[in-house]
Amino acid sequence: MNSDVVEVTGPAEFEDRVGRIERTGIEHIPEEARKSRPRNLFTILFGGSLTFSVIIIGWFPISFGLSFWQATSAVVAGSAVGAALLTPTGLFGPRTGTNNPVSSGAFFGVAGRLIGSLLEATASLAFAALSIWTGGDALAGALSRFFGMTDATVARLVAYAVLSVIVTLVSVLGHANMVAAQKFMIPTAGLCLLVGIGVYARHFDASYGGTGHYALGSLFPTWVASALLCASTVASYGAYAGDWTRHISRKLHTDGSVMRAMFLGGLFGLGGPFMWGTFTATAVFNNGGFATPYVFGLVDNAPLWFVPALIYLGLASGTAQAVINTYGTGLDTSAIIPRLNRVQATLVACVLATGLVYVGHFSHAVSAAVTVFLQLLACFSIPWIVIVTIGHVRRRGYYDPDALQVFNRGERGGIYWFRHGFNLCGLGVWIVATTVGLLFSANEWFTGPGAHLFGGADLGFLVAGCLAALLYPLVVRVFPEPAEVYGPG
Repeated sequence: MNSDVVEVTGPAEFEDRVGRIERTGIEHIPEEARKSRPRNLFTILFGGSLTFSVIIIGWFPISFGLSFWQATSAVVAGSAVGAALLTPTGLFGPRTGTNNPVSSGAFFGVAGRLIGSLLEATASLAFAALSIWTGGDALAGALSRFFGMTDATVARLVAYAVLSVIVTLVSVLGHANMVAAQKFMIPTAGLCLLVGIGVYARHFDASYGGTGHYALGSLFPTWVASALLCASTVASYGAYAGDWTRHISRKLHTDGSVMRAMFLGGLFGLGGPFMWGTFTATAVFNNGGFATPYVFGLVDNAPLWFVPALIYLGLASGTAQAVINTYGTGLDTSAIIPRLNRVQATLVACVLATGLVYVGHFSHAVSAAVTVFLQLLACFSIPWIVIVTIGHVRRRGYYDPDALQVFNRGERGGIYWFRHGFNLCGLGVWIVATTVGLLFSANEWFTGPGAHLFGGADLGFLVAGCLAALLYPLVVRVFPEPAEVYGPG
């Protein structure tokens, strides 16, 4: 069979195929029931990124005042760093048979792993809302262009509803259906992006020198902020990686193949759409669209025949991105509330995401808060990723899958119980790293004293990640963990 998601031949409760509802949640998936392949990781990362909620990351360096080549170097460097951080997070799922937050119980304790579940669940809701909002913007901009409508509120609200229904349907169906949706996006949305290069080339000038005003006062801090924005966006997918890699068998696929797929997916799957955003933003700014919101600027600078392609990128591709988010939120909701199965938890997640979309539409404060939250989230999630990655290396990839499921079964004990279900080493380092990182954060809510030292650049996640990398190995050496967590022998 040539399909990338082969029919499961194992127990019926682990069946995962297109058109059928996936029943598997955060429980351990046995090897014989894992039928996905590493190339599906690239498919998900790339197919879900061909939409404005991801593309817009490439717009920010130009809007910050950088020239085209300065912005390009920031996007490439940031995407490469983010891909390097993302790559090892694909190794946990094939070993544990569950998602990364549950796998993190090996380092934070089976109760402490709720940190990861909460981080992924809240991030997913915010990203899902952002995907649907940008889809509504695309529709509103198109209607204004076609019919001269000055108020497309009703159309937006209808678009939100349609997108939410589609997102809910695919998310509930599960992993194989999500992969199929991303496969459809690559040739269709990809074609729109390729055609768009020719469309916006008429306004593009590679010698574009920027706005003349750097967002952070000078070139270096503005460039660093742009690169870090790209890096943190790519790396943030690390919490989701186990949602997909838990379906990959270690007996059939090597660690190297998984890592290659994750790295290429981060560098090109996300970095490519970032660059399209940088290219088109340069064209829009070069044509005088400085004060125009990005999606509206694209619509205004496109011929009428290309506007449907922009609608497709906002609506259809936005749906594909939102599915990744709500699918992950469903898994984490079932991890936080074990009495809910995956389907029930996913329905709850989709209702919450839809509610956030509509509340955010009518309240600018809510939508602005989501944007700031996503900035701050990197400060919480990057040190978590660093700790889990270092722990994985220190323990040579050893996990006890059954012991990871203790909390989910409502039990106590096991090698990851530590102290009342919490590993104080991992938890303590994460708290310290995150707290210090916040002191170097800069956003609309506050600018930490550390950020002032660097011209207002948001270095929070970088400081938090580096501090976690320094402290965690030291702490576990001073306070040795139980020998059994390192495996037999």
